Amino acid sequence: MATSSVSFKSREDHRKQLELEEARKAGLAPAEVDEDGKEINPHIPQYMSSAPWYLNAERPSLKHQRKWKSDPNYTKAWYDRGAKIFQAEKYRKGACENCGAMTHDKKACMERPRKLGAKWTNMHIAPDEKIETFELDYDGKRDRWNGFDPSSFALVVERFETREEARRKYLKEQQIKKLEEKQGNENSEATVSDEEDDDLKIDEAKVDESKQMDFAKVEKRVRTTGGGSTGTVRNLRIREDTAKYLLNLDVNSSYYDPKTRSMREDPLPDADPNEKFYEGDNQYRVSGQALDFKQLNVHAWEAFEKGQDIHMQAAPSQAELLFKNYKIIKENLKYQNKETIMQKYGNAASEEVLPWELLLGQSEREVEYDRAGRIIKGQEVVLPRSKYEEDVYANNHTCVWGSWWKDHQWGYKCCKQFIRNSYCTGSAGIEAAEAAADLMKANIARKEATEEIPEQHEEKQLATWGTEVPKELVIDQKLLADSLKKEDQRKKEERDERKRKYNVKWNDQVTIEDMEAYRLKRVHHDDPMKDFLH
Repeated sequence: MATSSVSFKSREDHRKQLELEEARKAGLAPAEVDEDGKEINPHIPQYMSSAPWYLNAERPSLKHQRKWKSDPNYTKAWYDRGAKIFQAEKYRKGACENCGAMTHDKKACMERPRKLGAKWTNMHIAPDEKIETFELDYDGKRDRWNGFDPSSFALVVERFETREEARRKYLKEQQIKKLEEKQGNENSEATVSDEEDDDLKIDEAKVDESKQMDFAKVEKRVRTTGGGSTGTVRNLRIREDTAKYLLNLDVNSSYYDPKTRSMREDPLPDADPNEKFYEGDNQYRVSGQALDFKQLNVHAWEAFEKGQDIHMQAAPSQAELLFKNYKIIKENLKYQNKETIMQKYGNAASEEVLPWELLLGQSEREVEYDRAGRIIKGQEVVLPRSKYEEDVYANNHTCVWGSWWKDHQWGYKCCKQFIRNSYCTGSAGIEAAEAAADLMKANIARKEATEEIPEQHEEKQLATWGTEVPKELVIDQKLLADSLKKEDQRKKEERDERKRKYNVKWNDQVTIEDMEAYRLKRVHHDDPMKDFLH
């Protein structure tokens, strides 16, 4: 407690002093008053409120915590802006040649330059300004609000309130207009109760918002300056809003924790997102500043794993600064890579848009021609040309390469040659090529006619196991399928003896189907596709 000095107290007095301090902290007793009549906060600890013994304080006070040794030379005053001290009637020597004031010269004059200054006209002499000099202390020199006039802010407040009042009035008029239109569009057979409800809605719309809703109003009851207060906020939410635990009454829906009042999952996952006003508490964790904070933590962990001395909890400001620098460097590298690629390959998207005259080959210019096609009036429109060379015929050709197509090959139409950059032979080359083609066809036909027909030998159909196949041999397809299954089972047992049964029965009789199945399943080591058969 703020006491003058440490003095001896009996046990009873000490107990009463402690009870008084507790009562003051609880707000049941009035706070202690210092020598200036100001209340002392009872929650200030004793080592701060008790004055040192050498100050000889007679009454409780907190002056020893303030800067009571102040320099009289320092002041908190400020310049008296716009103040005038004296106005002369005629020009004085050494005054401003423009306005006639003694406090500045012509170079520093802030008035409009006159056509003839006060030095020559000796008229309209400006008054002298009030010149002041202050010696400010350390804080005064660095006080950015020093000399600020609080009354000048009233204009800003007034402008804001006027704008808000106009906006509120406009919205109220729009709301009343919509309700009246809705009432006018209703069916004439509506019940009387519905009409009364609409009238009630219009009346509620006409009521001022400040009188209609007071859920944002805060009522606070303060007993003492020590902080013994109880603050109550009423109507934290509009009662028309549905609580989140009532959005979905299904037992198997999102879990609502009544202790923390949290519902992490979305209670209505199948509803339209545009109509939902609540999507679960997890929505806040993956959006807004929560996502930025998560990225900051991940960056701090990864940087620490790579050897940097960074800790999110120990030095959060350092971690945030490093993350900010990391994002800047990343954007710079991304921009450099983009510029490098654009310099190497170009950027077609950033090219200037061609004018419509070049794109469409037309303009608003009028050109008049005669019957022969000659221009009489105006200028002929120049058609847009490609960046490639056009109508350039090389090696005596009269057509360009690609003007002729035959047998999946491009060539020249003038000489029907397929070799590019070849010399054009004209119609003589076409005739020579046709004659050569006819001669080639005749030679091929003559060769086919004179060619001996080879003797056709009858192929013997060998048996599947290497012998000749008898004519009466017939293979049953069902028995062949069973033999193929037996052959697969036999190969599985060869690969893994554990699948072989304990009692093994052998049959030495080999049928035709068994031999066919063995041949089909046999591995041909010379076959290049053997790895894809089984």
